[in-house]
Amino acid sequence: MAQNIYDDPGFFAGYSELPRSVHGLKGAPEWPTIETLLPEMRGLRVLDLGCGFGWFCRWARANGAAHVLGLDLSENMLARAKTETPDGAITYQRADLDHLELPKAAFELAYSSLALHYVENLGRLFATVHQALVPGGQFVFSIEHPIYMAPREPRWLVDGQGRMTWPLDSYQIEGPRRTNWLAEGVLKQHRTMGTTLNLLIQHGFSISHVNEWGPTDEQIAAEPELAEERERPTFLIIAAERRER
Repeated sequence: MAQNIYDDPGFFAGYSELPRSVHGLKGAPEWPTIETLLPEMRGLRVLDLGCGFGWFCRWARANGAAHVLGLDLSENMLARAKTETPDGAITYQRADLDHLELPKAAFELAYSSLALHYVENLGRLFATVHQALVPGGQFVFSIEHPIYMAPREPRWLVDGQGRMTWPLDSYQIEGPRRTNWLAEGVLKQHRTMGTTLNLLIQHGFSISHVNEWGPTDEQIAAEPELAEERERPTFLIIAAERRER
């Protein structure tokens, strides 16, 4: 089973205080970019991989999705999602994405926000999602950008202006990386951007859009602290479509 850091009490308490946890999609600065890549929701069967508190599940339903299945490994996350979702057309289930099984051709859209970088066997997951989508079904997801994740040890550097920076360390060496974020020893899986894109292609997807997210001028004007996010891309956002092999 993948590391279930979100059920660690200290980690979960810290995560619950983040803007994206308090304000939902509006608290995630990358959400406006992701939203432009999503199809019309009306009538869609939607899969949310790593649904967390269920913010996207509820948004999809509010925008016309016929049914939404939210999957997460964390019991804490699922308990909060169920409490805040009085909607019988949204189903939440506990699942380990590294060992996921899904019915064939059951969804028109698969979505994931900042969860897939915890998955060890990403190729297997992509194959599972591919067969779970109808032909032409769409897959839109965000992950931590591999440049942002690149340090091999949980450490910081200080630049010439005294700012804390993320070092680019052994980018080409893929595999597990540990970081101290909200808790010690958080385990993530580092892959180059090329590996992620090629795994999608290998497992039957046609890539329609790739975004190395950074804040807009308008976002920085509203929240000056976001200027730091222009130092390196924080998120990698990808939109793809199931094609016939």
